[in-house]
Amino acid sequence: MERDMTVFLRLKKCVYEAIPSALKSAKFLLSIMIPVSLGVTLLKYAGILEILAQYMDPLFKLAGLPGDAAIVFITSICLNIYSAIAVISTIPFTGRELTILALMCLISHSYFLETPIQKKTGSSAVRIVSVRFIYSFIGAGLLNFLMPPDSGAAVTASKSITGSNDLTALLSAWVSNSLLLIVEILILLSLLMIMQRVLDEFGIIKWMSKTFASVMKVLGLPESVTFLWIVAYTLGLAYGSAIMLEESENGRLTRGDADLLNHHIAISHSLLEDTLLFVAIGVPAVWIIFPRIFLSMAEVWLLRLRRTFILREVPVCETE
Repeated sequence: MERDMTVFLRLKKCVYEAIPSALKSAKFLLSIMIPVSLGVTLLKYAGILEILAQYMDPLFKLAGLPGDAAIVFITSICLNIYSAIAVISTIPFTGRELTILALMCLISHSYFLETPIQKKTGSSAVRIVSVRFIYSFIGAGLLNFLMPPDSGAAVTASKSITGSNDLTALLSAWVSNSLLLIVEILILLSLLMIMQRVLDEFGIIKWMSKTFASVMKVLGLPESVTFLWIVAYTLGLAYGSAIMLEESENGRLTRGDADLLNHHIAISHSLLEDTLLFVAIGVPAVWIIFPRIFLSMAEVWLLRLRRTFILREVPVCETE
């Protein structure tokens, strides 16, 4: 009985400590999400996204994609995976083209939301954006080289989805989506912060770090980021970075370790939800999972080599 009360008190303490941190992180995330989503909604309404896409046509042809793919990619960068898939459903792509484009969108999406979060946790915004953009095309080129050609039959554009020309209706939908987003962020971050506190309180994070130690070594990441890596891979970059920010502020995560993880999850994150969204429209999972893991691992090792040999620095995971 006494032991049960001790466990209960420890759990209660975890909840009390987690809620203020969750509210602080939610406030930070929403301060970025809400104005950015409004701005991009207005840009889309004005047709500016389509204009930007026209200038990127040559790049996509080099990756074996039609010019229309640029519209999807720009939408993904400015908005999110859901918006990219909505645009995909209006344009005819072959299965091969769709897979290449899916990989690009999975690496590059939600720049305006995710980049400020990664900057806050210790990485250069310019470098993170550059890494994501460049690796999107490296990944596309890799798939264009490796994937066998298909019949060329269209597998998308099965239905017509067009944006509303009514600004009032568009803003009304934005308000509705924003309210749902606020509730979702508050609930998910609260649960996530509580889970993090509970796992730490009962020593499970240390156990996870030891269990995944060999995996972290292969990926080029320090053991200190194991839990954050798991969160980013399952729930996504934004939620992973929110916990990373809290860990950094408490002194449990060095800036160097956070930067290594940021470069990894910038390329490869949310292997569950985001991947399944594309699998649902016919994209083979193997072509959009393993290339991301391989490219993110390559980027981290290149970063470590650069710091060690070119800049003559000690690897960041061993400093501070």
